[in-house]
Amino acid sequence: MRILITGANGYIGRRLLPILLAEGNDVIACVRDKNTLRLSEEENGKVTIIEVDFLNEKSLDDLPKSIDVAYFLMHSLTTSGKEFSAKEDLLAQNFVRYINKTTSKQIIYLGGISNDENLSDHLKSRQKTGSILGTSIVPLTALRAAIIIGSGGASFEIIRDLVEKLPVMIAPKWLNTKCQPIGIRNVMDYLLACCGNEKVFNKTFDIGGPEVLTYKEMLLQFASVRKMKRWIGTVPIMTPKLSSYWLYFVTSTSYSLAANLVDSMKNEVIVKEGNIQEYIQLDLIPYKENVALAFMRIEQNMVVSSWTDAELLRKGQSLNHYITVPVNGTFKDQKEVTFGENNRGKVLTNIWSIGGQNGWYYGNWMWKIRGYLDKLFGGVGLRRGRRSPTEIFTGDSLDFWRVILADKEGQRLLLFAEMRLPGEAWLEYKIEPSGLEYKMVQTATFRPKGVFGRIYWYSMLPFHHFIFGNMARNLVEFRSN
Repeated sequence: MRILITGANGYIGRRLLPILLAEGNDVIACVRDKNTLRLSEEENGKVTIIEVDFLNEKSLDDLPKSIDVAYFLMHSLTTSGKEFSAKEDLLAQNFVRYINKTTSKQIIYLGGISNDENLSDHLKSRQKTGSILGTSIVPLTALRAAIIIGSGGASFEIIRDLVEKLPVMIAPKWLNTKCQPIGIRNVMDYLLACCGNEKVFNKTFDIGGPEVLTYKEMLLQFASVRKMKRWIGTVPIMTPKLSSYWLYFVTSTSYSLAANLVDSMKNEVIVKEGNIQEYIQLDLIPYKENVALAFMRIEQNMVVSSWTDAELLRKGQSLNHYITVPVNGTFKDQKEVTFGENNRGKVLTNIWSIGGQNGWYYGNWMWKIRGYLDKLFGGVGLRRGRRSPTEIFTGDSLDFWRVILADKEGQRLLLFAEMRLPGEAWLEYKIEPSGLEYKMVQTATFRPKGVFGRIYWYSMLPFHHFIFGNMARNLVEFRSN
């Protein structure tokens, strides 16, 4: 079959793509920026990648009309404020206009369980998206999931942060809300089994795991799998705004995502709609087993996708916008360290291991303070870490940086800052020949915005002198801090 995936670089889409390929399908991956979709060598020649923005109807003109099935996996949950609802409406409306002109026989949509009367804005939006898709002349199969548990997933990483960082929690009352978590493996099974399955055309199904748990029980069972003792109390007085800040500062999530999640946690997400087991029989994996499986993937360095993968850069611009580091109107701090040919591979490995658990080779405590300050002012902080301790791909998030270029063969790594700054910043690493030796060139570039940007740069010069100089030396001399 010829299958189109929207949101192919997202958490779900990136995991579904190789599964569809393994079934022998012809896959078309739709993304806003090709640089954010990393493919394995095996996948590279088998996937058609198309850059398209479903918020812009004109950009849909070049999409193929001859397809069999289309997956709708787009959302705007990380959009700030309540803009996400209007954006999700437009995404769905433009998708319907497109799909009605194609030969597609089925739309498959993954949304959220929305059975309560007083739904959160997020769940209302997901419900409305399903309704808009249902207006298409193409049959719709709508799967509505509870919380999805899998390595790299937003829910999994938030739970992990809470459990691993807080031995004692005084938490909001929504921790007593019931939900029916489902493992990422079962979600993939359902998405695949629905593909081309006429029995599920024009039907809506809630999908969840075998257990109904409160969020508090999920945290405690997660701690049990990790062999940690945790104590959790709840208070009735914490407002949604305070709850959002609590989640934002403790975990790696962005504030807009935290606010949307907290708003949704007042609603029970329990399977009620349809009975998918009548059409697709699966062995549902229990919650604790899903947690154990997720950590097995993490320990084996096999995390396929992360919830941060498809996060848009500030201003929503393409990675290509930042790949050429500006020269005019900028401040630069450049450090060069020479080394012998025998150490070239080791230096490259060090560069490719920067950040995350490996740290920044000098002054990690200062980097952590910068991360806390970034969180305080609404930035992403350091807690996003990195998907893999040894691999970096273009488009990855890396602490409070975004990987703009990861060219290991060309020995160049370019990062763009997503932290809160009065300007724009790049950090670049290159290995170049230097006579009979080699040199590692580390360049920090800052393009200030206004007077405050210039004040910021000059005020940071003393720190840059120590941090950047020692970072460069330690990268070459293989010191961790």
